[in-house]
Amino acid sequence: AFTLKDFGAMYSKKFGIPEDKLMKKLWGDNFYNEKDKKWSKDANAGDRGFVKYILTPIYHVFTTCMKSPKEKSLALAEKMGVKLTAEDKELEEKQLLKVIMRKWLPAGDAMLQMIVIHLPSPVTAQRYRMENLYEGPDDDVAAIAVKNCDPKGVLMMYISKMVPTTDKGRFYAFGRVFSGTVATGMKARIMGPNYVPGKKEDLYEKSIQRTILMMGRYIEPIEDVPCGNICGLVGVDQYLIKTGTISTYKDAHNMRVMKFSVSPVVRVAVECKNPSELPKLVEGLKRLAKSDPMVQCTIEESGEHIIAGAGELHLEICLKDLEEDHACIPIKKSDPVVSYRETVSEESDITCLSKSPNKHNRLFMKARPMADGLPEAIDNGDITARQEMKERARILADKYGMDVGEARKIWCFGPEGTGPNILTDVTKGVQYLNEIKDSVVAGFQWATKEGVLCEENVRGARFDIHDVTLHADAIHRGGGQIIPTARRVLYACMLTAQPRLMEPIYLVEIQCPEQAVGGIFQCLNKRRGVVFDNQQIGSTPQFLVKAHLPVNESFGFTGDLRSCTGGQAFPQCVFDHWSILNGDPFEPGTKPAQVVIDTRKRKGLKEGVPGLDNFLDKL
Repeated sequence: AFTLKDFGAMYSKKFGIPEDKLMKKLWGDNFYNEKDKKWSKDANAGDRGFVKYILTPIYHVFTTCMKSPKEKSLALAEKMGVKLTAEDKELEEKQLLKVIMRKWLPAGDAMLQMIVIHLPSPVTAQRYRMENLYEGPDDDVAAIAVKNCDPKGVLMMYISKMVPTTDKGRFYAFGRVFSGTVATGMKARIMGPNYVPGKKEDLYEKSIQRTILMMGRYIEPIEDVPCGNICGLVGVDQYLIKTGTISTYKDAHNMRVMKFSVSPVVRVAVECKNPSELPKLVEGLKRLAKSDPMVQCTIEESGEHIIAGAGELHLEICLKDLEEDHACIPIKKSDPVVSYRETVSEESDITCLSKSPNKHNRLFMKARPMADGLPEAIDNGDITARQEMKERARILADKYGMDVGEARKIWCFGPEGTGPNILTDVTKGVQYLNEIKDSVVAGFQWATKEGVLCEENVRGARFDIHDVTLHADAIHRGGGQIIPTARRVLYACMLTAQPRLMEPIYLVEIQCPEQAVGGIFQCLNKRRGVVFDNQQIGSTPQFLVKAHLPVNESFGFTGDLRSCTGGQAFPQCVFDHWSILNGDPFEPGTKPAQVVIDTRKRKGLKEGVPGLDNFLDKL
């Protein structure tokens, strides 16, 4: 890679002309007349500056290395000031070209220049980014220190990932200092992503053993690191799983957790070839989950160990790391499986009632789909459980047409308190309602984590509590009575609201020459792909095809595409959105019905979705 500045500096030394003056001539409509030794704006006057002084020398290096005798290439490298080792001089054609280009125009130098020229410094950036970085109030001590990027302020540092060390089982906590200075031996508060100010859960007060600078694959010990820099910490890894905040301020809130544009939607089950090595596998999975912020490792009720990743390639790399670095044992893996989501497509056609096991408590509820764009807003953190109630209600009313009164009475989000489903209280004057709130919320979290169709997460559903009849004596309306009842009534609501399955969809970008476009369309059509954009890239012969491709159809897509286009197309896949799978999951022979059957079988559940009678009670 190169910048105009690289060539400007080169020619400035050669011709004795100021670098800035030269750089202006190397880009745009500037033409050099060799005969008159003059620059002109007239295209007929001579060669364009960029072509003559930048592209032509690069093409010359390519042609010499690929087509001329090796002696010529080595002589050219010497003339250019590129120093080659004895090993480098043994290389031929393409390999030699790579080494010469790497030493002549190193990508790292160009990248650093671009960062310095185009990106704001931490001092400038944090002034306007603070409110997006910090979860607490804009005027507390930590917020002001972050805003001013103050090295003398309180320490605020965000740990973004764990980097495995050479010492098996230990990690460097890698992150950025936003305010204050982090130093070896200092005592700090280590706050996990679930820490709530004022509480003690997910909070540790410990000393930082060492601060280090991470230089590529090497590390350098350093006494202290002021704000605006990134560094590694030793001794923090046992208190954090993946990410967290480190601070010296006792009332500090967390730095906002990084949101990934991808979602772990492809899963494989893993087991060790030798059952006696199970403890090593479990330890290896813990290390894998810690070292890759995108991976999710879980244990199913059947005892299977599941790894979820962003795609086929990501999982392949994770499994290789697990086998070679983390668990260091041979493992067996299942075929990749796609995660689905359950949702509702209509409002419940009746108000559902479920009675508690002792028949003294009754819950009346309905389900309906959320407004378009609301599940995505919850995923992106634009609407959260932590927002101030009135502010959140105003956004929901203005943007998503929700009734303000109802928006103020959202009990919770789920699953896990943050997911894209909501539980809303629309009751009027119910006695003892707040006493059962925690139990109903627990039932809601359970029901949205394991949906009624095939125990996949629920997405985009709103559940409204319409009425509640409770026993006057508190002992008869405890958690044991209310939690399973809440789950049953929520399942009944889903079954009466046209339940549907949602599948994950990739955004696929494919670069190819014009003659390969037909092969791409053919390959995508076979896999339920939908092309929504196809255009030429600038003035090049290359085309950029953009399409949506179901993740379930993406396995083996790269190889298939190469064979369809003679190796001329290069796809890039990234998770884009969830889309409703066409068809009724209760209609035999449809795609959703088959997915439900396969998923229930894989999870060891009873065949067939339980009937509505199991959840809906009569008055």
